Amino acid sequence: MIYYRTMKKFLLLITILTILVSCRDNLPDTEIIPPGPKDSVTAITGLSYVFDIEKVPEVYIETSTAEWNKLLSYFDQNAYNEEFIQADFVFVKDQNRDTLRNVGLRLRGNTSRRRPEGKKGELHNPDNPDWRHSHFSVNLNKFRKGQNLAGIQKITLKWFKDDGVYAREVYCYDLFERFGVWTSPQSGYCRLFLKIKEDEKWINYGVYELLEPVDNDFIENRKDHFLNLEGNLWKANWGADLVNPDKSRMGIEQVTLTSTYRPVYDLKTNEANLESAKNQLADFITQFNSLQGDAFKTWLLTAVDVPLFLKTYAVSSLCGMWDDYWNNSNNFYFYFDVGNKFYFIPFDYDNTLGTSLLMTNSGTRDLLNWGKSSNPMVKKILAIDEYKALYVSYLNQLCSADRDLFYYTKSMDRIEKWHSMIRYFIPNDTGEDMEIKDVPAAWGNCPHYRLLAPDNNYFIIRAQHLPN
Repeated sequence: MIYYRTMKKFLLLITILTILVSCRDNLPDTEIIPPGPKDSVTAITGLSYVFDIEKVPEVYIETSTAEWNKLLSYFDQNAYNEEFIQADFVFVKDQNRDTLRNVGLRLRGNTSRRRPEGKKGELHNPDNPDWRHSHFSVNLNKFRKGQNLAGIQKITLKWFKDDGVYAREVYCYDLFERFGVWTSPQSGYCRLFLKIKEDEKWINYGVYELLEPVDNDFIENRKDHFLNLEGNLWKANWGADLVNPDKSRMGIEQVTLTSTYRPVYDLKTNEANLESAKNQLADFITQFNSLQGDAFKTWLLTAVDVPLFLKTYAVSSLCGMWDDYWNNSNNFYFYFDVGNKFYFIPFDYDNTLGTSLLMTNSGTRDLLNWGKSSNPMVKKILAIDEYKALYVSYLNQLCSADRDLFYYTKSMDRIEKWHSMIRYFIPNDTGEDMEIKDVPAAWGNCPHYRLLAPDNNYFIIRAQHLPN
């Protein structure tokens, strides 16, 4: 027995030492290694290499004091500005190290956008910096055309704001993919490091989400699904209920250092053809709301990929997405393919899986009446019996114990697997979000939900309240 206890202690010590060595080995170099023999640029292309949920690559961003101070100044002038600064970017995964010089870096986010260092008016403090988690957007070919990472030109880096479990949005996008919703963005984990060139040390920002932006490249990356890549891509901002065909609500976002114009429907492609895009969207809204009965059903067959749309909403409502189209007229994109066919694109799923606000209880709410009846797109489709049955069948498929989808043990296993990958990388130099906590956001209305405990388990409770 003494021998057994001694061996257990010895093995535990070896495990701890192995973890410490691993963490040490994953610290960044003192400077970005320039292109040369030490670079081993991957020949792999495609979304699956960059947004790989099975790995935790490292991202290094280095910029000068002057450029970083521009970023801080831009934020002070207009927090929602979209001005890029110049930086260098390195992506390390497995044995590959991709170095890209002179990329574009900016802040992003809506209510979650924040200054990454110090208070308003302050410049970079090299002696006592006050670092904060922030969302970043990286445009790899902003200042050097043709640059890409495995074919990817833009990347979003999101910190896990209000998500102590470090998994909510990653889980949702992974579930979309597992269930065949190919219009969902791709995502994964990474470790983020930042350095001001004139400073001595790298800043460890901890674990971030790697997220695919929804833009021209998003459409191009789905060329095997869309019939046409020249269609109109729209971003829907708050108020996008798809009821009012008023063209004054449609436009092109104009954000400067002194002003912000965000139309309800923001055209992201084919800006030169804004008027024809407005006509297309206005006609879609008019037809959807005015047609009734068999005429509506006949039109719907050619105007919307209904099975894909209902698959999307089965995942979305099960995951408790309360801040999108159906409930809050917000947070989604859509694309018109050849023949004016409408495709719904889900977006922004960090406030899910028990984190809710505008509804009484996202874990028990009726999934057939998830959102507002005044937002017609889902309700009017579900009023058709065969589509209601299809939607309910998707909900049941997702919750089936035989499928690796929403069922509680399958979901818990996936999240725990991700935790095993990221757990030792969570501590960071901002001092924020320093540990994994299985709790919803503090501002939510259902603080009791848990994802990894049997009591008040969101996955269990949500599956117990499926419609018949």
